[in-house]
Amino acid sequence: MSRETSSDHSTIVPGLGSRSASPGFSSTSVPKEGTARAAAPSPAYDPHPPSRRSGGGASRSHIGHQHHRHSDDESPLLNHGPHHNPDLGHGSEVGPSAGFWSCTINLANTILGTGMLAMPGALATVGILMGSFMIVFSAMASGLGLYFLTRSASRTIGRSASFFACSKLTYPSAAVWFDLAIAIKCFGVGISYLIIIGDLMPEVVRSLSMIAVTSYGGDGSGEMDPTLWFLLDRRFWITVFMAVIAPLAFLKRLDSLKATSALALGAVVYLVFIVVFFYSFPTAPLPPMDKLRLVRLTPDFFTTLPIFVFAFTCHQNIFSVYNELSDNGQSMLNRIITTSIGSAAVIYHIVAILGYMTFGNSVGSNIILMYNAGMLVTIGRIAIVILVMFSFPLQAHPCRACLDKVLYAIGAFWKSTTLGQRLHGNGAYNSLMSDSDTIAPSSSTDDMASQQTIDEPLAQLDAHGDPIAPPPSELKYVIMTVAIVLFSYLIAISVTELELVLSFVGSTGSTAISFILPGLFYYKLHENERWTGRKIAAVALSVYGALVMVICLSANIRRVVTHH
Repeated sequence: MSRETSSDHSTIVPGLGSRSASPGFSSTSVPKEGTARAAAPSPAYDPHPPSRRSGGGASRSHIGHQHHRHSDDESPLLNHGPHHNPDLGHGSEVGPSAGFWSCTINLANTILGTGMLAMPGALATVGILMGSFMIVFSAMASGLGLYFLTRSASRTIGRSASFFACSKLTYPSAAVWFDLAIAIKCFGVGISYLIIIGDLMPEVVRSLSMIAVTSYGGDGSGEMDPTLWFLLDRRFWITVFMAVIAPLAFLKRLDSLKATSALALGAVVYLVFIVVFFYSFPTAPLPPMDKLRLVRLTPDFFTTLPIFVFAFTCHQNIFSVYNELSDNGQSMLNRIITTSIGSAAVIYHIVAILGYMTFGNSVGSNIILMYNAGMLVTIGRIAIVILVMFSFPLQAHPCRACLDKVLYAIGAFWKSTTLGQRLHGNGAYNSLMSDSDTIAPSSSTDDMASQQTIDEPLAQLDAHGDPIAPPPSELKYVIMTVAIVLFSYLIAISVTELELVLSFVGSTGSTAISFILPGLFYYKLHENERWTGRKIAAVALSVYGALVMVICLSANIRRVVTHH
């Protein structure tokens, strides 16, 4: 069978959680090829699947109809309709409702973060021309990775696209490891946001203190009241802002964060204003043009390259965009990708070039800390704190979704062991590792004969014979979110080296989900077809990602070993 047509052989078996015959369609109605865009019935829990209503035999399995889904690169993406998305929770949270601007704002806010602050310093390392080229090249490579991920998402069932789902279609044995890597990557980026809050807020307090003293006739050089020492403690401010961040991290839909993302993008606009203002009206003479580097190639290039890669990483949220977008046709997704990536590239150019031209080769790794304290800059620092504060939930969302898949796989493996089978009847364990739905017993003779097995939760198996993860229960959802928030907080108050975190996250997790996995997914789904430009580009993207990971990770490890 051609890769352009995939089939879903679903099997319902006892003991692994319950689901309908397909995440996107009911067990009794499966759309045929050519009619996939027709309105699909809402997924509903059927207490008596066909295999039970028939009353025949002792079979407790139901082999679903083949589900043909044509999805070439010219056709729009499928899966329209109010399908349930396991990554978004359950209950009333079904049905795609996000629009173009909502998804574009969330994706752009995921991109524009800590990488923007480090861009002038990266430009100083490689030169203006090389840095500008790397911004454009990284933007194009990142956009290509997003395109390949959306094409891969079109092969999944319903509105349940994820790295895990794509991995099961391509490299099923490695799916859990892919999700584990993505979860760690998002977790690391979230920590970097908290570290920035801890670094900036004490500087904000110092600035406000000096401004207040000066306004009362002082020279602004006095020390703060010793009893207010905690206001200069980074751990205090991380704790305070976690009280705001934590509730946002519990939101189940990415679309719910569009208001906070829009507010965070306002902080980006303000930072651009500061950079442009101080270049146009500098407080000190600008460095001469002949001292600025145009092209500079040194070994430091390989430690700086991950910053350009990290700056455009938003791939962890593209599946949530695909699942929640009301019209997730390819043309709409291409518009969202182009708008978010393109706007980020323009902003990076402005901040990087003007920031570098303002301070020259002495520019630091955080541009907002280079400007003299004043009300204008202080407001900018507060704006950056707001930016990263509202960006944390955008990392917690995919981190939780990937962690859920990892935990489900661990739970399935545990149940396959002898000890796991003995403890399988534990109610608390079942509520944590799977949904609580059960199949009502049938009155048929054969089913009554196997009553003990039928009363166990049921699960759907995919084409590889592995259980499909159901939506997490409320208990599991809360525990995962609390764990992400709590451990992020504990690490952030203990670690102060932001650059080290960004370097390793950029050269590992960001490279994997931006380049390696998108290229591998697309190639695997089209490996039996003729070579096309897209297929060649997919292979080239994966090779590029692998080279970046190996070379840059080695360079960063060498730098850490040398400096320590």
